[in-house]
Amino acid sequence: VRQGKARYIGCSEWSAAQIKASLDLPGVERFTTNQPLYSILVRRVEAEVIPLSTASGISQIVFSPLAQGALTGKYRRDEAPPEGSRATSQRMGWAIDRYLRDDVLAAVDRLRPIADGLGITMAQLALAWVLREPGVASAIVGATQPEQVEANASASGIELDRTTLAAIDEAVAGVVEY
Repeated sequence: VRQGKARYIGCSEWSAAQIKASLDLPGVERFTTNQPLYSILVRRVEAEVIPLSTASGISQIVFSPLAQGALTGKYRRDEAPPEGSRATSQRMGWAIDRYLRDDVLAAVDRLRPIADGLGITMAQLALAWVLREPGVASAIVGATQPEQVEANASASGIELDRTTLAAIDEAVAGVVEY
């Protein structure tokens, strides 16, 4: 940063203890961002990482907010994954296995009426949920079609009320990773 080779630096998947240790180092540039795994289904960073980061001026640029595509609703219990999807990929299939369990897919199915009731897609619901967190600056999202990019981007303007947030929590209770 001091030499002008980078404007900002950040970390990815660091624990609160690691972030705190970096903040305590004298004479070094401070992180401006952290890149954690964060979604409706994986919330480990809520307890310590996000509060410490927010208090320290470190924003979150979250990855896998759609849980490798599981939160889009395209994977269903008792159905084969769509051809060409991440779940059928030799190279990437391992990353989605944890989200293809029957209990997780049942929880995702319980989110469908919530999204439908709001007139939004499952992906928009999942993205609006991560973006509701004040410490989250952005979400890293993949797309295979231009329409998905537009729909995903529009999630930034969706506000979820307390009733909706409570319904989401109830729908995924028992499968969330804290």
